[in-house]
Amino acid sequence: MERLDISLCKRDPNEKLIPVDIQKEMEKSFIDYSMSVIVARALPDVRDGLKPVHRRIMYTMHEIGLTHDKRYRKCADTVGQTLGSYHPHGDSSVYDALVRLAQPFSLRYPLIDGQGNFGSVNGEPAAAYRYTEARMHRISDELLRDIDKETVDFQPNYDDRKQEPTVLPAKFPNLLVNGSVGIAVCMATNIPPHNMSEVCDALQLLLANPDAEVSELMQCIEAPDFPTGGIIMGRAGINAAYRTGRGKITLRGRAEIEESNGENQIVITEIPYMIKKGDLVEQIEDLIREKKIEARARYDQSDLDGMRIIVKLKKDANPDIVLNQLYSFTSLQETVGIIMLALVDGQPRILTLKQILQYYIDFQDEIITRKTKFELKKARARAHILEGLMLTADNIDEVIRILRASPNIPVGKANLRERFSDTEISPLLERAMTEYAGTVADTDKAVDLAGLMYPSYKGLSEEQADAIVQMRFGQLTGLERDKIAGELADLMYKIRELVEILEDKQKITDIISKELDDVKRRFGDARRTSVEDAAGDVIYEDLVPVEECVVTYTNIGYIKRQPAEEYNIQRRGGRGVSGMKQREEDFVKDLQVAGSHDSLLFVSNKGNMFRLKCYEIPEGGRQSRGAYINSLLQLADGERIQAILSTSKFEPTKFFVCVTKKGIIKRTSLGEFRKIRKGAPLRAIVLSEDDEIASAHLTEGDSSVLIATRGGYAVHYDESCVRQTGRVTRGMRAIRLRGDDEVVGVAKIFRDDCTLLTITENGFGRRSPISAYPKKRRGGLGVINYKVDEEKGDRSPAGSVLGIETLFADDDVLMANDRGVIIRFRANDLRAQHRTGRGVRVMRLEDGSKVAAFSRTEHDDEQVTEVLEQTDETEEELEEILDEELESETEEVEEVETEEEIEAEDEIDEEE
Repeated sequence: MERLDISLCKRDPNEKLIPVDIQKEMEKSFIDYSMSVIVARALPDVRDGLKPVHRRIMYTMHEIGLTHDKRYRKCADTVGQTLGSYHPHGDSSVYDALVRLAQPFSLRYPLIDGQGNFGSVNGEPAAAYRYTEARMHRISDELLRDIDKETVDFQPNYDDRKQEPTVLPAKFPNLLVNGSVGIAVCMATNIPPHNMSEVCDALQLLLANPDAEVSELMQCIEAPDFPTGGIIMGRAGINAAYRTGRGKITLRGRAEIEESNGENQIVITEIPYMIKKGDLVEQIEDLIREKKIEARARYDQSDLDGMRIIVKLKKDANPDIVLNQLYSFTSLQETVGIIMLALVDGQPRILTLKQILQYYIDFQDEIITRKTKFELKKARARAHILEGLMLTADNIDEVIRILRASPNIPVGKANLRERFSDTEISPLLERAMTEYAGTVADTDKAVDLAGLMYPSYKGLSEEQADAIVQMRFGQLTGLERDKIAGELADLMYKIRELVEILEDKQKITDIISKELDDVKRRFGDARRTSVEDAAGDVIYEDLVPVEECVVTYTNIGYIKRQPAEEYNIQRRGGRGVSGMKQREEDFVKDLQVAGSHDSLLFVSNKGNMFRLKCYEIPEGGRQSRGAYINSLLQLADGERIQAILSTSKFEPTKFFVCVTKKGIIKRTSLGEFRKIRKGAPLRAIVLSEDDEIASAHLTEGDSSVLIATRGGYAVHYDESCVRQTGRVTRGMRAIRLRGDDEVVGVAKIFRDDCTLLTITENGFGRRSPISAYPKKRRGGLGVINYKVDEEKGDRSPAGSVLGIETLFADDDVLMANDRGVIIRFRANDLRAQHRTGRGVRVMRLEDGSKVAAFSRTEHDDEQVTEVLEQTDETEEELEEILDEELESETEEVEEVETEEEIEAEDEIDEEE
């Protein structure tokens, strides 16, 4: 877009038009908006733990006198007063904040005492503010105590009509005991609530020992204490949060296994913090309806006395397994992220536990200092007036004479000040203090106290003269004079105490400690959330037996898991056993052998990677179809699973290697995929629009790769020839393809004694030594792997190459056709041939069926069967017909390009 020339715009010459750069204006506006959200809306202050809306609500209630000992008042009144005076951001925002301050399941120590429907833990919303009433809770008095003693700064409200506090005095550590949740621009806070008694103990420890470590503070504060109770599993996340300001904890609801009428049942009495009971009950109902847990019914018997959700189990169900399934599949167990972010001097900062406690102590130090100065100023002002009254009492007759002779009050005050302009005030004060003290010891103390006033001065001040002319005649009696002297003496003692507080830091510390003891005594209570060590947890995975499993995946998308021992070994050429009952148009597409506790990585044709535990795949019998993959993974429209990999650990020294149908290879550290969330995708490669994943493998980093095409060609080179790239990259050229040929498989070569198994779609196969595949450069045309375009008379051709796999002498091979028939045979039954050989029949196919998938697995002698099925042809006939050598190695391929040419044409070697 062309920039508009402002000089060409027609405008009034008297009008001022200021050119503005739109980019700079947008940047400035966004920064201003961000800071407004961060400072004035979303984040709490480290001192009082309140956001601006909460602070304004509490101050408004304080102003209109809604303390805990007053009657309730409609919330509409409080909301209206807050809106009109301090917070013009909409009534819903104010009322929602007010409601949360009154919910005992949201705040550990509610600040507002509500009357009416303020919502429930079941997830029901609060009634409209015209129906509910509220007042401040008793503990809220501590938030605002001494706010009228210049303890905090005030600022103008939004229209400069009133003054509002920038922070509340907060005589208890509200940020920790009630926590805070907020989302600002590019940052968020999630501070969990804590127990009042524990936080006060930690503050006392830090007062006594400012150098205390976090580990020592954690002896007082065991962990967060949620209002809904629950159980925190493990202490690692707590330690991280308290030491760094960030951490994650696992929070469980409290559930017990009970027996009722001879049947087991699970009784849930507490749920995790911020979880709606209604959502939890619905999740349990879904699991029961979908038969994912061995339970037959649930009952919600919760009432005003407490929570009680009952899950009735089936007769033969294992209650421990069902309970751990509830922890795994429902909100009965949640991960709570902790981000202890708060405003410090108007700036957002992530704080450790010790820093939060220390900032609160520093704030209380400031509060007490400012309060002491205010009271000292007020006491001295009153003592100053009393000094003038003492002077009047000692010279009553003369004072009356002067005032009677004065025509008006201003003249009278002037005459009084002129008459006593040379009178020393200090001797009068000392005499009054001595008379009131009575003893010699106290007399000396009284004289010292008199010195705490202003320096010695003469005459009456304007304030003293004004107080004298306003005296009542009753104050001139001797009794009243004694009262003035007594009040003045008391003020002297108070002034001395206040001065000593300001001069002695330890006295301020003692006051903070005393106030904390008082808060703990009045509001402290027992913990609601318990902490259990995670090392001894009984989790669902521990209850799953460790065994080898066969995972089968069909073309339509059905997946199931079966124990590997269900498939008996047969001779090659056998017909196999039925491994799956399926629809006529469906067939087994992929087969993976993995441990029951391994992680299965599902690589889609779109380049996404998903993760599930093997035991999370539903187990099924030989005739069952299994579960639909879309119920387990979040697949997009048109996305299908192309490869299934298994791993026990996400080690950074292992690598994920994938090859696309267009001959692109990518190599990435497996450690970059450790954060795959259950069922959710993670991008593994960036693909061209007309390309998709053909094969994927996991390697150890020191192996070589052998890539095979459907047309029967293969290229072999070291894995190190493929540069390691990041997760979201495109890769580089793997093999140069002929015509419309495409990649069908990749084998990793990590031992010299292995052989390469090549299987064709028509059931033929061949084992060849790896030495028959010379290593070439990456990106070449490759060598001949399998002759697929030749027919021998009336003999069926081998068909196109289906895939390749590395084999060892003691391995077994599992093979499935597109009709669901699976066969298992020994690798040794397949004689090794040169790579130019035609191979032998490994699986007999009927009615035009094709081989769909195959996989290598470890040999098991216990699975050998005595019933063998012979092939139609003898071994000699097969060798004569099919195992013909090609002319020579010169028939391999055209000469490959140089490395420089490959690099020059490799347009997909891109940046991370």
